Amino acid sequence: MKNKIPLWNTRTRVLIYIMVAAVYLIGVLIWGMCMPEQAYGVEYSEKFIAPCAEHIFGTDFMGRDMFFRCIKGLSISLAIATVAAIISSFIALFFGVAAAVIGGKVDSLVNWCVDFCMGMPHLILLILISFMLGRGMKGVMLAVALTHWTELTRVVRAEVLQIRSSQYVKAAYKMGKSRFWVAKEHVIPHVLPVYLIGVILLFPHAIMHEASITFLGFGLSAEVPTIGVILSESMKHISTGKWWLALFPGIMLLLAMVFFDVIGEKLKRLLNPSSGNE
Repeated sequence: MKNKIPLWNTRTRVLIYIMVAAVYLIGVLIWGMCMPEQAYGVEYSEKFIAPCAEHIFGTDFMGRDMFFRCIKGLSISLAIATVAAIISSFIALFFGVAAAVIGGKVDSLVNWCVDFCMGMPHLILLILISFMLGRGMKGVMLAVALTHWTELTRVVRAEVLQIRSSQYVKAAYKMGKSRFWVAKEHVIPHVLPVYLIGVILLFPHAIMHEASITFLGFGLSAEVPTIGVILSESMKHISTGKWWLALFPGIMLLLAMVFFDVIGEKLKRLLNPSSGNE
């Protein structure tokens, strides 16, 4: 009799974890983007209501429903993190491939830029870029995008250096192929799995740093209901016993980062030949 493949193997479990995390994140993003403003509108007659059946996350100092406000805020944070992570990952892919394939002065310049960015305090660099670009959504997005490419650049560069020493790449050069052709046909396709995992693992950092600079007052304005704004407002009332104003937004932010981390780690395991077939 042939050996049957077990239904509940490592691949199945990993796919289930990824699906659960993706459903939560994509669901929050779409729900928040499609949510009307009336859902979290001002209602002074219902301010500071503790969590109950009608308002499961309670209401804030203006009577706004915290559940819908948290959904809206997290969706904005996810949208900003998505654009910032994509821009940052493209920068990392370009610099990493260029440094390893061209080498020489280009490699030295890329390494100097990586060391320079990583040598500066990350939060201060974020605040400076956001402030110089006028804060707001554009400033925060570009600040996050321009400061999160360094680690991924190093990973991509190290991967390309291994591929560059392979026999088929050396054979391509001997056949007269250009560096651009080798990078397009041989290097980038082999780097894509590592690059994809790196992009996903950029998201939790992007979300956290967007919330951090907004919380400190250097990001989005108070009119935009992001998680950073909600947490910043909650600090004014948490000492008076309004614990729900900080607890639920914090939990939703933590869940988003954990789920992105789960997707990245499980996807890494799925793409690993030694564990992906278990």
